[in-house]
Amino acid sequence: MNFNEIENLEEQFQVATYAKMNIAVETGKGCWVETSEGEKYLDLYGGHAVCATGHSHPHVVRAIREQAEKVLFYSNLVYSEIRAKAAKKLVGIAPESITKAFFCNSGTEANENAMRMARFATKREKVITFSGGFHGRSADSISATFLGNYRNLGKPNVPGHVCAEFGNLESVRELADRETAAIMLEPIQSMAGVTEASPEFFRGLREICNEHNIVLIFDEVQTGIGRTGNWFFSGSELAGYIEADIITLAKSLGSGVPVGACLVNDCVAEVIKINDLGTTFGGGMLAMAAVGATLEAIEADKMRENITEIETYLRERLKEIEEVVEVHGKGGLLGIEFSENCKPIHQKLLENKIITGTSSNPKVLRLLPPLCVKKEEIDLLIAALI
Repeated sequence: MNFNEIENLEEQFQVATYAKMNIAVETGKGCWVETSEGEKYLDLYGGHAVCATGHSHPHVVRAIREQAEKVLFYSNLVYSEIRAKAAKKLVGIAPESITKAFFCNSGTEANENAMRMARFATKREKVITFSGGFHGRSADSISATFLGNYRNLGKPNVPGHVCAEFGNLESVRELADRETAAIMLEPIQSMAGVTEASPEFFRGLREICNEHNIVLIFDEVQTGIGRTGNWFFSGSELAGYIEADIITLAKSLGSGVPVGACLVNDCVAEVIKINDLGTTFGGGMLAMAAVGATLEAIEADKMRENITEIETYLRERLKEIEEVVEVHGKGGLLGIEFSENCKPIHQKLLENKIITGTSSNPKVLRLLPPLCVKKEEIDLLIAALI
């Protein structure tokens, strides 16, 4: 089918979601995708931070194919070797205090269950989240989102959600009390324009949580699985080496196969009883094969080390672009701030067959490339910007 035929069919039969780029992606390899018209695009957006290992990484494809030939799915009502191995691998690369994993299907579902587990653990209801934070579009998650108009889209909102100012510990102290179940945040606020906070802020959050017996949740749907150059933001130097009680994951976790997870410490895990949580598709065999292979591919190909080098290289090259004011973020989660609205730049790059992302900050262009992106591919971006 040509592009016009594909476009017409989607517009006719699919409910509206995003404003789409005028391309139909048919195949992909590494950091490149090919359209229905046979045109190749450099993908520095990674399907919105999903394709961490690159498009159709051979190790991940092989693992999915082999598992599909055995059994596509059975639920958590049975034990599964592939699930057991994926859980062990994921917990094994997590911060030391993390001991168990709960698998689900998406980032918003991971955040919903994280808040539910925090309420189980504390027998409280209030959840503190932050201005600029985005946690998903399902009921509890969108109620925890204080970015733009998203919360209004979710009305009537789930009660018990309050908003602190990201990076401002005093605003957290004013809200934190013995009624608070959890403090949840994106450690780097991606959609807000790749907004960051200091290590001192995260250390302060840990102290507040310890003082009031509050569960600290890091929404690492975007920062997790190697994107910052660390496996996780939690427990890294970026967080001042403090560890969250719950880490939520999705996006990069399955290289494109839908899967989410909550990683929890013993204090949280020990309060969860049989039937407190449930999921039909979470932990399915095909998804678990993708998780295990994704972690193996990132490790074997030294992608975390690569994205750290790429960040340094990109920051240096961007000094050549006069309109660039600042570069925000870490590793493969970067926001390039321009002196003016970046929408024309985003469009210009697309015309040059380079896919990037925008944000709620009109001056910030987001890069969420596969972790295997090469310096030569960064050079193509710079050449298009000059």
